[in-house]
Amino acid sequence: MTANLRALIVDDEALARSRLRTLLGECTEPSATVVAEAAHAVQAIAALRRDNFDVVLLDIRMPGADGITLAQTLAELPQPPAVVFVSAHSEHAVQAFELEAADYLTKPVRLARLQQALQKVERLALAKKGIPPDSNEEHLVIQDRGRTERVPLAEVLYLKAELKYITVRTAGKSYILDGSLNELEERYARQFMRVHRNALVARRAVRALEKHFDPEEGEGWAVRLTGINELLAVSRRQLGAVREAIAG
Repeated sequence: MTANLRALIVDDEALARSRLRTLLGECTEPSATVVAEAAHAVQAIAALRRDNFDVVLLDIRMPGADGITLAQTLAELPQPPAVVFVSAHSEHAVQAFELEAADYLTKPVRLARLQQALQKVERLALAKKGIPPDSNEEHLVIQDRGRTERVPLAEVLYLKAELKYITVRTAGKSYILDGSLNELEERYARQFMRVHRNALVARRAVRALEKHFDPEEGEGWAVRLTGINELLAVSRRQLGAVREAIAG
């Protein structure tokens, strides 16, 4: 299920609202429509009285009532929208999640990170309706040179962090994903397991564990995956979990 989310942007800076509106227009999985904008809490409450929203993208430091106070007000609504905080300051994250925010983004917001936040909002909406996520429809959204491609999660063999990006490897192709390996591990824990600090592998694709010599780490172990010849190093810390996975 892919929704078109109705969004309200609340930020006292016009440029910040404009950037978010542009980024939301580029989101596809799910997509989002900016129904209204507000520069402060009073305008936001007025918008909420006029329209229904699936998600409120909410700044924290604003004139008058701040974003935390507004989020507390939203939580008291009969059908509260999901809240995604968007702030230049990270120190409010703990307080934000105590309010059961769907996500917390730091400025400048990246498209891939915003898309992940909207996916969380969509999953929360499905959970409220009692609709289980369909694992057959799960996929990664790859943004590459102005092109958006959906890569089915069932085709992904491994995810490997390299510099600022993540390599997404299928049997036939490699993609570059802008994201966090830790977040992917948390979201897809059922499908993927960590074998090294920089790599997750698809549980279904693990074929063998074998001795391996790495020029940087020396003698150790590596995992072989179905569909590719490439070996992935297994850290000592993850060795036991990989052995258990292979044993079934």
